[in-house]
Amino acid sequence: MGSSSSSYAPKTIYLDVDGKVQRVIFSRHCSPCDIKELLCSSSNLARNTAILLVDMEGALISIDPAMPANTPNNLYKVVPHCTSQGGEKEDMFQNVLSQVAEQFSRAFRINELKTEVTNRLAMLEKRVELEGLKVVEIERCKNDLRKLRDEMTSRGGVRVTCNCKYNFTDDGKKLSPRRDVPSYPKYTLSQETIEALKKPTFDVWHWEHNEMLSCLEYMYHDLGLVKEFNINPITLKRWLLGIQENYRDNPFHNFRHCFCVSQMMYGMIHLCNLQDRLTMTDMCILMTAAVCHDLDHPGYNNTYQINARTDLAVRYNDISPLENHHCAVAFQILSMPECNIFANIDPESFKKIRQAIITLILATDMARHGEILDSFKQKVDNFDFTNEEHVKCLKMVMIKCCDISNEVRPTDVAEPWVDCLLEEYFMQSDREKSEGLPVAPFMDRDKVTKPTAQIGFIKFVLIPMFETVMKLFPQIEEIMVQPLRDSRDHYEELKQIDDAMTEAQKKKTESMSLGGKKK
Repeated sequence: MGSSSSSYAPKTIYLDVDGKVQRVIFSRHCSPCDIKELLCSSSNLARNTAILLVDMEGALISIDPAMPANTPNNLYKVVPHCTSQGGEKEDMFQNVLSQVAEQFSRAFRINELKTEVTNRLAMLEKRVELEGLKVVEIERCKNDLRKLRDEMTSRGGVRVTCNCKYNFTDDGKKLSPRRDVPSYPKYTLSQETIEALKKPTFDVWHWEHNEMLSCLEYMYHDLGLVKEFNINPITLKRWLLGIQENYRDNPFHNFRHCFCVSQMMYGMIHLCNLQDRLTMTDMCILMTAAVCHDLDHPGYNNTYQINARTDLAVRYNDISPLENHHCAVAFQILSMPECNIFANIDPESFKKIRQAIITLILATDMARHGEILDSFKQKVDNFDFTNEEHVKCLKMVMIKCCDISNEVRPTDVAEPWVDCLLEEYFMQSDREKSEGLPVAPFMDRDKVTKPTAQIGFIKFVLIPMFETVMKLFPQIEEIMVQPLRDSRDHYEELKQIDDAMTEAQKKKTESMSLGGKKK
């Protein structure tokens, strides 16, 4: 009975903990692990610390229930056990992981799969390009049918108002950008051409349509827009072809005018160092709005649209009907997957870009000229490139400058544009006369001359606007503002010559009349 009870009696040992005696009591049936945790806790160590138990002479004591008991005069001490086993275990673990990863790689052939996926993607891209070629003939047939249908409609109908090429009543089916992109010639621009493209003196008359398309394509690459917005180069080509085909063959508002405005925008971006001051998104908005700003222009201005109550005027409630139409056609083209240069940006970014492009195109309505210029004048003296409203106003003024910038160019480049514009004006005024509509004096072939058409426009529209922009960008004075002043002087001299000739002719007529009466 006595021996039985002694086997269950707890065991007591005494520890030296920071110079103090610590008594530890544990059952003889505790496991070594439990005793180690108890010793760690008693010695103020973490429970999982590796420890050694030593006596006063430094001899190791086995940590288990059968360890020899001691007295307060012969204290044990708990010593943390420093070992390199942890590091060795970690190295061993890393080696095991590496071996497992290698075995997985072999088992699943990850590298081979990557190569195979890459090759298949390349093949699919080629197939997509070839499939585009296959639909060329189908698209051409569709275009021929549409032209025939339009011709039959125009012969059978009695419409006297100004038709727009796309009336939006056919669910947009009339828009048909070309898909035969690989057949469009590849032009390599010379270094001389690349440098000339950045200047307002660029001669826009020496280029065929395909060459102008290549120049526009180069501008998007050069400004970094293709890389920034992840634009597929083939999609960029298709989009530009779609743009070109949706400009009509008007005397003035045609694809060459589109190129002219876009090139001037590209030139101003470089001249004014806007790449350092505006975001890539801002530059994309400026360039794309310039390219699209007169899409499907019918050759008859807003005044005619409103007075003749055309489909466009009715559709847009007499509010900038042409500019609204240009926007609508622009985004119809972009809505086609094969022409969507913004396919790889997120919806929220596209929404902002779309709204900004619309804002800029609507700003080209000359009816809003005074309002927009006055707003810019209020901001220019304290202009802040970090202020969104300031930058928005600047972009509106910039597209306006580019849209009516022909007189900035050398005389031999600018003057043919005046002839083209007057031809378009005269076509409109002739039609207005035939339809009994009001005729603006500056468009009447019986009243206007080239000098009278240009002097007022240069003096009261162009020079004030460009001089305001010059406050923000003084570097444009020599290359853009001074040519405007020279052009004004040139036309004023021509007017003086015309006036002198008219006066001489008048005196000659009066003299002949008096001579006839004396006889």
